[in-house]
Amino acid sequence: MTDKDPKSEGKIKEPKASGKTEPQAVANAKPAREKYKYDGKTPPLNIFLHWCKACNLCIAFCPTKVLEPDRDGKPVIAHPELCTQCEICWVHCPDFAITSTFK
Repeated sequence: MTDKDPKSEGKIKEPKASGKTEPQAVANAKPAREKYKYDGKTPPLNIFLHWCKACNLCIAFCPTKVLEPDRDGKPVIAHPELCTQCEICWVHCPDFAITSTFK
């Protein structure tokens, strides 16, 4: 038997496509949370209340509880600073009443 791994035989390591080394690329990249950070002015989501039928799927599926129902049961942005732009609310909205401000 040989000590070589049969799976790694014949494979050639290719150079990275970008000219940057990995530490430079990581240093220059913005963290995902920083990219969509709430600035206090622009809400993270647009909710078209006239399209909404108050099914509350967006409120139920939101992992950070950004949305809460108003007196009519329609969603309002209660905690915009907690929004991570996970896309769950607008992907599950059957009326397409929610869109992202950032994406």
